[in-house]
Amino acid sequence: METKDKRLALVSGANQGIGYQVAKVLANSGMTVILGSRDLKRGEKAAKEIGLGSIAVQLDVTDRKSITDAAEYIKKEFGRLDVLINNAGISNTRMQRLGLSMVEYMDSAKASMASIDEMRVVWDTNVFGVLAVYQAMLPLLKNSKDARIVNVSSTLGSMNLNADPNSGYSSFYNPVYAVSKTALNGITLSMMLELKETAIKVNLVSPGFTKTAMTNFEGYESLEDGAREVVRVALLGPDGPTGTFTTWDNVHVPW
Repeated sequence: METKDKRLALVSGANQGIGYQVAKVLANSGMTVILGSRDLKRGEKAAKEIGLGSIAVQLDVTDRKSITDAAEYIKKEFGRLDVLINNAGISNTRMQRLGLSMVEYMDSAKASMASIDEMRVVWDTNVFGVLAVYQAMLPLLKNSKDARIVNVSSTLGSMNLNADPNSGYSSFYNPVYAVSKTALNGITLSMMLELKETAIKVNLVSPGFTKTAMTNFEGYESLEDGAREVVRVALLGPDGPTGTFTTWDNVHVPW
């Protein structure tokens, strides 16, 4: 099958971690995968490792020109986009720099102590970056006969779970990362409502507490497990659901 005839997926933050694993599995499923990477050289290295027609594109979700250039490249080369996976995200700016453990960092990021400057950086990627990519890629998604958007969120962003004082999540609900995911969930809901009368499907996925740079490699789940639900949802056909928030093999997460 010609590359341009295959289903086309763009995965942001795909040069490492969950994004890389998702890109690899999707490529092996028969898709043409575009790996969005802030550092193009790292993206090209990842695309070469995956092979199967994978392509790297420079994509910094906090840089409007980078996003526009990526959209223009996809438009010129393919004319459409079938699957958009908004995976790029950061959890903090201080943990590795200061040599903090996850517990130490969480203690320093409570509402009374959270760094507003750090919040701005994290939210710029996790919230505003997702919306900016969505806006740029939507015309390309509209050119697909079967388009789907998968936004990678976190169970930590669930207001329902965190409002329960007995929940194991509530002690980690800080304004920097966790609340950025609550905001992302709200942004995703606005996408769902905007697109409800179209054929474009929108889904939220939580990959779980995965061993990646984002969790300082203190997570429990492997990359394979963390990517599993993202891949499952990305591969859903035109009759698959929209408006869902799931983790771990279609286990629903309360909003």
